[in-house]
Amino acid sequence: MRRRRVSFWFKFRWAFRGLLFIVVIWLCGFLIFAQSLPDTVTMPESRTDAIVVLTGGSLRLETGLDLLSDNKASKLFVSGVHRGVDVQQLLQIVRRFPDAATCCIALGYDADNTEGNATETAAWLKKEKYHSIRLVTSSYHMLRSLAEFRALMPAIRIIEHPVFPKSFKAKNWWFWPGSTGLIVEEYNKYLIAYIRRKLLLALFWRS
Repeated sequence: MRRRRVSFWFKFRWAFRGLLFIVVIWLCGFLIFAQSLPDTVTMPESRTDAIVVLTGGSLRLETGLDLLSDNKASKLFVSGVHRGVDVQQLLQIVRRFPDAATCCIALGYDADNTEGNATETAAWLKKEKYHSIRLVTSSYHMLRSLAEFRALMPAIRIIEHPVFPKSFKAKNWWFWPGSTGLIVEEYNKYLIAYIRRKLLLALFWRS
Protein backbone atom coordinates (compact mmCIF):
# COMPACT_ATOMS: atom_id res chain seq x y z
CA MET A 1 0.00 0.00 0.00
CA ARG A 2 2.83 2.40 0.90
CA ARG A 3 4.54 1.83 -2.45
CA ARG A 4 1.30 2.57 -4.27
CA ARG A 5 0.96 5.87 -2.41
CA VAL A 6 4.56 6.85 -3.21
CA SER A 7 4.03 5.93 -6.86
CA PHE A 8 0.79 7.92 -6.96
CA TRP A 9 2.32 11.08 -5.48
CA PHE A 10 5.36 10.73 -7.73
CA LYS A 11 3.15 10.60 -10.83
CA PHE A 12 0.95 13.39 -9.50
CA ARG A 13 3.94 15.70 -8.98
CA TRP A 14 5.25 15.07 -12.50
CA ALA A 15 1.77 15.56 -13.97
CA PHE A 16 1.37 18.82 -12.04
CA ARG A 17 4.79 20.07 -13.19
CA GLY A 18 3.93 19.19 -16.77
CA LEU A 19 0.60 21.01 -16.54
CA LEU A 20 2.25 24.03 -14.93
CA PHE A 21 4.85 24.11 -17.72
CA ILE A 22 2.11 24.07 -20.36
CA VAL A 23 0.22 26.88 -18.58
CA VAL A 24 3.35 29.04 -18.37
CA ILE A 25 4.15 28.49 -22.06
CA TRP A 26 0.53 29.26 -23.01
CA LEU A 27 0.53 32.42 -20.89
CA CYS A 28 3.81 33.69 -22.36
CA GLY A 29 2.53 33.04 -25.88
CA PHE A 30 -0.75 34.75 -25.07
CA LEU A 31 0.97 37.90 -23.82
CA ILE A 32 3.15 38.03 -26.95
CA PHE A 33 0.05 37.51 -29.10
CA ALA A 34 -1.90 40.25 -27.31
CA GLN A 35 0.97 42.73 -27.60
CA SER A 36 1.36 41.90 -31.31
CA LEU A 37 -2.20 42.87 -32.24
CA PRO A 38 -2.07 45.74 -34.77
CA ASP A 39 -3.02 49.18 -33.50
CA THR A 40 -2.50 51.18 -36.71
CA VAL A 41 -3.02 50.79 -40.45
CA THR A 42 0.26 50.19 -42.24
CA MET A 43 0.87 51.67 -45.71
CA PRO A 44 -2.58 53.33 -45.94
CA GLU A 45 -1.78 54.95 -49.29
CA SER A 46 -0.51 51.82 -51.07
CA ARG A 47 -2.62 50.41 -53.89
CA THR A 48 -3.24 46.69 -54.39
CA ASP A 49 -4.93 44.56 -57.04
CA ALA A 50 -7.89 43.86 -54.75
CA ILE A 51 -9.40 44.60 -51.36
CA VAL A 52 -10.53 41.55 -49.37
CA VAL A 53 -13.07 41.97 -46.57
CA LEU A 54 -13.75 39.17 -44.10
CA THR A 55 -17.32 39.32 -42.81
CA GLY A 56 -18.19 38.81 -39.18
CA GLY A 57 -17.49 42.13 -37.49
CA SER A 58 -18.50 45.77 -37.50
CA LEU A 59 -16.80 48.40 -39.68
CA ARG A 60 -15.24 45.81 -42.00
CA LEU A 61 -17.55 46.19 -44.99
CA GLU A 62 -17.84 49.94 -44.55
CA THR A 63 -14.05 50.23 -44.54
CA GLY A 64 -13.76 48.04 -47.63
CA LEU A 65 -16.25 50.24 -49.50
CA ASP A 66 -14.36 53.38 -48.46
CA LEU A 67 -11.11 51.90 -49.75
CA LEU A 68 -12.76 50.96 -53.04
CA SER A 69 -14.19 54.47 -53.38
CA ASP A 70 -10.73 55.89 -52.69
CA ASN A 71 -9.36 53.80 -55.58
CA LYS A 72 -7.07 51.72 -53.37
CA ALA A 73 -7.86 48.72 -55.61
CA SER A 74 -9.84 47.95 -58.73
CA LYS A 75 -12.06 45.32 -57.08
CA LEU A 76 -13.50 44.41 -53.68
CA PHE A 77 -13.99 40.78 -52.64
CA VAL A 78 -16.23 40.08 -49.64
CA SER A 79 -15.60 36.62 -48.18
CA GLY A 80 -18.04 34.71 -46.01
CA VAL A 81 -21.30 36.24 -47.20
CA HIS A 82 -24.56 34.54 -46.22
CA ARG A 83 -26.19 32.73 -49.13
CA GLY A 84 -29.02 34.67 -50.72
CA VAL A 85 -27.38 38.05 -50.09
CA ASP A 86 -26.38 40.04 -53.17
CA VAL A 87 -24.32 43.17 -53.72
CA GLN A 88 -27.27 45.56 -53.57
CA GLN A 89 -28.42 44.10 -50.26
CA LEU A 90 -24.94 44.53 -48.81
CA LEU A 91 -24.86 48.13 -49.92
CA GLN A 92 -28.25 48.68 -48.27
CA ILE A 93 -26.96 47.16 -45.04
CA VAL A 94 -24.29 49.84 -44.84
CA ARG A 95 -26.68 52.48 -46.26
CA ARG A 96 -24.71 53.18 -49.39
CA PHE A 97 -25.94 53.03 -52.96
CA PRO A 98 -23.02 53.64 -55.35
CA ASP A 99 -24.52 51.94 -58.41
CA ALA A 100 -21.24 52.22 -60.32
CA ALA A 101 -19.47 50.23 -57.61
CA THR A 102 -21.63 47.10 -57.96
CA CYS A 103 -19.61 45.98 -60.96
CA CYS A 104 -16.43 46.10 -58.85
CA ILE A 105 -17.69 44.01 -55.93
CA ALA A 106 -17.51 40.21 -55.83
CA LEU A 107 -19.01 38.02 -53.12
CA GLY A 108 -17.83 34.71 -51.71
CA TYR A 109 -20.45 32.40 -50.19
CA ASP A 110 -18.45 29.28 -49.30
CA ALA A 111 -16.54 30.39 -46.19
CA ASP A 112 -17.89 29.91 -42.68
CA ASN A 113 -14.58 30.38 -40.81
CA THR A 114 -11.18 32.00 -41.29
CA GLU A 115 -9.68 28.94 -42.96
CA GLY A 116 -12.60 29.00 -45.40
CA ASN A 117 -12.00 32.71 -46.03
CA ALA A 118 -8.44 31.95 -47.09
CA THR A 119 -9.50 29.04 -49.30
CA GLU A 120 -12.19 30.89 -51.24
CA THR A 121 -10.09 34.05 -51.51
CA ALA A 122 -7.18 32.05 -52.93
CA ALA A 123 -9.48 30.54 -55.57
CA TRP A 124 -10.89 33.97 -56.47
CA LEU A 125 -7.43 35.57 -56.73
CA LYS A 126 -6.26 32.75 -58.99
CA LYS A 127 -9.27 33.24 -61.26
CA GLU A 128 -8.74 37.00 -61.40
CA LYS A 129 -4.95 36.62 -61.75
CA TYR A 130 -4.33 39.06 -58.92
CA HIS A 131 -1.06 39.19 -56.97
CA SER A 132 -1.70 41.62 -54.12
CA ILE A 133 -4.50 42.34 -51.66
CA ARG A 134 -5.39 44.70 -48.84
CA LEU A 135 -6.88 42.50 -46.12
CA VAL A 136 -9.64 44.12 -44.06
CA THR A 137 -10.72 42.55 -40.78
CA SER A 138 -10.91 43.44 -37.08
CA SER A 139 -7.62 44.13 -35.30
CA TYR A 140 -8.09 41.20 -32.90
CA HIS A 141 -8.72 38.87 -35.86
CA MET A 142 -5.84 40.06 -38.05
CA LEU A 143 -3.00 37.81 -36.80
CA ARG A 144 -4.97 34.61 -37.30
CA SER A 145 -6.22 35.81 -40.68
CA LEU A 146 -2.70 36.62 -41.85
CA ALA A 147 -1.46 33.21 -40.71
CA GLU A 148 -4.19 31.40 -42.67
CA PHE A 149 -3.80 33.58 -45.78
CA ARG A 150 0.00 33.44 -45.91
CA ALA A 151 0.03 29.68 -45.41
CA LEU A 152 -2.26 29.23 -48.41
CA MET A 153 -1.04 32.14 -50.54
CA PRO A 154 2.71 32.59 -49.93
CA ALA A 155 3.22 34.37 -53.28
CA ILE A 156 0.46 36.96 -52.68
CA ARG A 157 1.47 40.36 -51.32
CA ILE A 158 -0.78 41.14 -48.37
CA ILE A 159 -1.20 44.58 -46.80
CA GLU A 160 -3.03 44.37 -43.50
CA HIS A 161 -5.78 46.90 -42.90
CA PRO A 162 -7.23 46.35 -39.42
CA VAL A 163 -10.41 48.04 -38.27
CA PHE A 164 -11.04 49.01 -34.67
CA PRO A 165 -14.61 48.42 -33.48
CA LYS A 166 -15.62 50.49 -30.45
CA SER A 167 -16.76 47.39 -28.58
CA PHE A 168 -13.19 46.06 -28.50
CA LYS A 169 -10.93 47.82 -25.98
CA ALA A 170 -7.44 47.34 -27.41
CA LYS A 171 -5.85 49.69 -24.89
CA ASN A 172 -5.70 48.28 -21.36
CA TRP A 173 -7.66 45.25 -22.55
CA TRP A 174 -6.97 43.45 -19.26
CA PHE A 175 -9.43 45.81 -17.54
CA TRP A 176 -12.22 44.75 -19.93
CA PRO A 177 -13.41 41.11 -19.51
CA GLY A 178 -15.15 41.09 -22.91
CA SER A 179 -12.03 42.22 -24.76
CA THR A 180 -9.80 39.87 -22.75
CA GLY A 181 -12.09 36.95 -23.53
CA LEU A 182 -12.05 37.84 -27.22
CA ILE A 183 -8.24 37.88 -27.32
CA VAL A 184 -8.09 34.55 -25.46
CA GLU A 185 -10.52 33.02 -27.98
CA GLU A 186 -8.51 34.35 -30.92
CA TYR A 187 -5.24 33.13 -29.42
CA ASN A 188 -6.59 29.62 -28.86
CA LYS A 189 -7.92 29.50 -32.43
CA TYR A 190 -4.55 30.77 -33.66
CA LEU A 191 -2.79 27.92 -31.81
CA ILE A 192 -5.21 25.35 -33.23
CA ALA A 193 -4.63 26.69 -36.75
CA TYR A 194 -0.85 26.62 -36.21
CA ILE A 195 -0.90 23.02 -34.97
CA ARG A 196 -3.18 21.98 -37.83
CA ARG A 197 -0.83 23.45 -40.41
CA LYS A 198 2.18 21.75 -38.81
CA LEU A 199 0.41 18.38 -38.79
CA LEU A 200 -0.65 18.75 -42.42
CA LEU A 201 2.90 19.69 -43.37
CA ALA A 202 4.28 16.67 -41.51
CA LEU A 203 1.79 14.35 -43.22
CA PHE A 204 2.65 15.89 -46.60
CA TRP A 205 6.37 15.26 -46.20
CA ARG A 206 5.76 11.74 -44.86
CA SER A 207 3.52 10.73 -47.79
